[in-house]
Amino acid sequence: MSKNGSIQSSKLHDRRPPVNAPNETSEPISDVVASVAGAMDREQVSLGDLNRSAGHISFTPLLFLPALAVATPLSGIPLFSTTMGILIFLVAAQMLMQRDHLWLPNWLLNLQTGTARIQRRFDQLAPVTSWLERHTHQRLTFLVRKPLVFIPQLLCLVSGFIIPFLEFVPFSSSLIGTAVALLALGMMARDGVILLIAFVPYIGVGWLLLRLL
Repeated sequence: MSKNGSIQSSKLHDRRPPVNAPNETSEPISDVVASVAGAMDREQVSLGDLNRSAGHISFTPLLFLPALAVATPLSGIPLFSTTMGILIFLVAAQMLMQRDHLWLPNWLLNLQTGTARIQRRFDQLAPVTSWLERHTHQRLTFLVRKPLVFIPQLLCLVSGFIIPFLEFVPFSSSLIGTAVALLALGMMARDGVILLIAFVPYIGVGWLLLRLL
């Protein structure tokens, strides 16, 4: 994404190794959001830069962060939702494959964006994530254990796949982003109640699509 909001690819050839993503979260999600926001200290930043700033975290925060970004007005930036959808799809696919390390293609890691709008939104999200952390608890934990945990992971996979196709349907990608963020949060916090709440935005997307038919 360039300064005017469009996506552009870095000309630098990136030979970085696959991103390490251990199975356990090493720090609270609010700290991860703060780390990502702190990485935006220049005019342009790549997705690889943001990924490195998040550190060696588990797969679920890497679902939560792009989904939460899509849920904000950032989804109005051309191709932003598409890029985040691809990222969500790749992370969810590797979760389902139960990989120990996350791999992302160089072309995706090299995509760059202007930082002003994104930093402002991430700064605004910091208190939201702190509030969410305080109000999540271990509830209905059987929903986040195998085999049932594959259901939210599969929903994230499908959501990432369809987000690019919903780019031009008003509010739909933001609703899907909200749903994926809730699914990721529920898995991180082992909160089955949050997983159930995550189905509400999908109902909203279904209603929007029916209105267009």
